[in-house]
Amino acid sequence: MGALTASLIAIAGLALGWITIEIACKPCLEKGREAIDRNLNPDYDPDDDDPRLPLNPNPTPSDPIPPLDSTSTVAKVV
Repeated sequence: MGALTASLIAIAGLALGWITIEIACKPCLEKGREAIDRNLNPDYDPDDDDPRLPLNPNPTPSDPIPPLDSTSTVAKVV
């Protein structure tokens, strides 16, 4: 009977330990599980995360791109 009691106490201790870790590390574990779910999803596209974000959030003013108008010409470089 002592072995049965000891094993039940050990199982209960493991269960309580697991619950404690889940509660204490909940934010970190959720982020990790979300990352795993995204990586295992074949339909996931990282470009679809937030469409409101600009493609280049910090444009460099030293290299501006001029707007195309009717007077500009396109040259083919070979």
